[in-house]
Amino acid sequence: MCSRYFLDADGNVIAYTFSVPVHDRIRKRFNIAPTQEAPVVRVDEAGRREVAMLRWGLVPFWAKDLAMGTKLINARSETAAEKPSFRNAFRSRRCVIPATGFFEWQGEPGRKQPYAITAADQPLFAFAGLWERWQDKTQPGAAPVETFTILTTEANPAIAPVHDRMPVILPADRVQDWLTAPPSEAQRLLVPYAGPVAIRAVSKLVGNPRNETPDVLKDA
Repeated sequence: MCSRYFLDADGNVIAYTFSVPVHDRIRKRFNIAPTQEAPVVRVDEAGRREVAMLRWGLVPFWAKDLAMGTKLINARSETAAEKPSFRNAFRSRRCVIPATGFFEWQGEPGRKQPYAITAADQPLFAFAGLWERWQDKTQPGAAPVETFTILTTEANPAIAPVHDRMPVILPADRVQDWLTAPPSEAQRLLVPYAGPVAIRAVSKLVGNPRNETPDVLKDA
């Protein structure tokens, strides 16, 4: 499960890395939590990449309210293509989520130690994701809400001692394939990350999403 991640890169770096126009609302984030807005990269109707600010926690178009998104912050890659909550998005609304690392916890409840996990060969990388557009049918004329989820897979050997799952981290040269390939080809990209990772214990400040400063990344 991935329930917190960080993005130590601004809009210019994201625009350069993912070949998208600069988005003026992107800023560095050190403790991104579910229900918050964060940047994703997707393909628009003309087939061009764009960056958009979406709410974390996918809400299917048929959901009664936004609360469902708190249960769908992650999608298991093994079943996402068939699950009612994700299958439509898997077919036609894939995205990537820029990140520089993510957090996992280990230990007993109340005494868990957070760890920051980064990809040693990709300072800025992409999680595989899905997005949806939800409309509140009880409020005619209300603006639609766009949401996303992060796909997870089994942990690679380096991360397994900390957690049994990890986000799908895409190699840089496979981002376009994830965004536009047929679903059967996209499915083959949902594997544990094979590159080197760095794992270090960090401050327990990260446990509170209101702590949105670089201090959460200090060594424990």
